Amino acid sequence: MSLTYRQPGVVLTDRRFTVPLDHDDPAGESIELYAREVVGSDKAHQDLPWLVYLQGGPGFGANRFVGKQAWLGRALKEFRVLLLDQRGTGHSTPANRQTLPLRGGPAAQADYLARFRADAIVRDCEAIRPSVTGGAPWTVLGQSFGGFCAVRYLSTAPEGLRAAVITGGLPSLDAHADDVYRAAYPRIERKVAAHYARYPQDIERARQIAEYVLHHEPVLPGGYRLTAEAFQSLGILLGGGEGSHRLHYLLEHAFVRTPQGTALSDAFQEEVQGLLSYAGHPLYALIHEATYGQDERPTAWAAERVRAEFPQFDAAKTLAGDGPVLFTGESVHPWTFDCDPALRPLRETADLLAARTDWTPLYDPARLAANEVPVAAAVYHDDMYVDTAHALTTARAIRGLRTWVTDEFEHDGLRAGGPRVLDRLLALTRDEV
Repeated sequence: MSLTYRQPGVVLTDRRFTVPLDHDDPAGESIELYAREVVGSDKAHQDLPWLVYLQGGPGFGANRFVGKQAWLGRALKEFRVLLLDQRGTGHSTPANRQTLPLRGGPAAQADYLARFRADAIVRDCEAIRPSVTGGAPWTVLGQSFGGFCAVRYLSTAPEGLRAAVITGGLPSLDAHADDVYRAAYPRIERKVAAHYARYPQDIERARQIAEYVLHHEPVLPGGYRLTAEAFQSLGILLGGGEGSHRLHYLLEHAFVRTPQGTALSDAFQEEVQGLLSYAGHPLYALIHEATYGQDERPTAWAAERVRAEFPQFDAAKTLAGDGPVLFTGESVHPWTFDCDPALRPLRETADLLAARTDWTPLYDPARLAANEVPVAAAVYHDDMYVDTAHALTTARAIRGLRTWVTDEFEHDGLRAGGPRVLDRLLALTRDEV
């Protein structure tokens, strides 16, 4: 039974759906999907077209907005919006260290999680669309990984789409995970250089913290084991519009004097625990590299292997000299599962996923080349999370896709730019710009 309630300016309805775990076996096991329907209070009884929002990640549930925050206010001017918790996230049969043992051992867990990529998410959308829209196509808004899902949608079920809007999420159609990270590390290095140019005092601060962590490997209050590599991964902040400033403020209160000598401050440790823990989004760590698997080659911990090609990211070697410690960004490593108590029980499961050789192609270049769905995509110049060159190559491969390439925003442009970003992209799908 659907539950309807109100927030300022909006009417919300909780929607729940049952879909097959494996859409090729519709009579087999099922899972539950949750979505929140949102409509403006002044339009609650109107027959409006639908927009379904696909969150970035993988592994994050849809935004929990209050009222008409961010881009949602613009969308509600003309749409009913469905904020979908993709399978395994939010309220949609969550997959984490607490629930996955219900599947059995690591092999069974890995088999289960192999069905949580963009291909399954799109089939979920098509399974629920008839009951939501009455069979009418809807507009999809895909942020980051949600954009990957949108390109999969265009590849396999374009008849379900009225239009597609993508923000910071045009994937390479054929790159292996190795190619993705080989392009990523130089891009991350540029972001770190820009941070240090803005805050040169952070060069020495980062060296001091890395030195301390390298020799002490402190355990944070929530049980996270902070290693030098884990400290470097705080560079994930640098992909957001305010990320450089957030990193600076974090570093400046790292140390405190105690009777036993200098130590990491409680405030620093608490904030770092929150930034590094995957407790709220474990699927991100588990299937992140699997989102790039498209052939019989295993992903095989690509970020870790490729990092070895860039020795400047080795903190121990850096500290032996006098260079700046380089932060890293959006990558998952074997040690991630050793450090994080929310992931430790899933390390063997992650290893099995990294070794899989049965991935199937996610995108159909021929169908994309013949695309007839209006598509617009925001491509952020030097996006730290999604390679700009890869994105533009894909943009050229999708017939009729219109791009807005901008350096006004970082990867979080949909959040930071809100209504203006969505308004611009919707206009592009209608040839109004």
